[in-house]
Amino acid sequence: MASDLRDRLITAFRWTDPFEGSDMVVSDRSGWWRDPHILDGLGSALGALFAADQPTVVVSPEVTGFLVGPLVARALGVGFVEAYRERAARGPIAEPMTWVEVPTDHRGDRQRLGVRSALIKRGDRVLVVDDWAATGAQSRALYQVVSELGATPLGAAVIVNECPRDPSIRGLLTGDDLSSAPVVG
Repeated sequence: MASDLRDRLITAFRWTDPFEGSDMVVSDRSGWWRDPHILDGLGSALGALFAADQPTVVVSPEVTGFLVGPLVARALGVGFVEAYRERAARGPIAEPMTWVEVPTDHRGDRQRLGVRSALIKRGDRVLVVDDWAATGAQSRALYQVVSELGATPLGAAVIVNECPRDPSIRGLLTGDDLSSAPVVG
């Protein structure tokens, strides 16, 4: 990855204090999406993490994965498949879906992720792409869905990897790279 892209990712990132008196901060990645140079280089940089594994399709969880995943798919010259979170408010998706339980995520919540079953083909080599891996739970859940559909999960390419002990997750940055980012709000 070009050092310019890495520097831009770090510089464009902020921590946000969600409300006065809060004892926590949340990540503000909006600067990444505003910078055209980041958008231009992100797909190829993330794709390069797994290019030698020759993915045939990219799968990404909503919400931010729906932005990052297509950038990577385009850079690799492969297709893109959305992984949806199950939500009653959305109603059913009008195609057969394969669902999997996600172990507790970084917020302590349990959820289900699913993909349109017909879009993952037996023999596909699937790269999971997301913006951030805090626990790796979503990536591992998507590996399970991919395997159930007869495809091979290659791993996960993420912008920020906080799972250094999981060799299947590769990132452009670590959480430590962003620890000194400013807090706004």
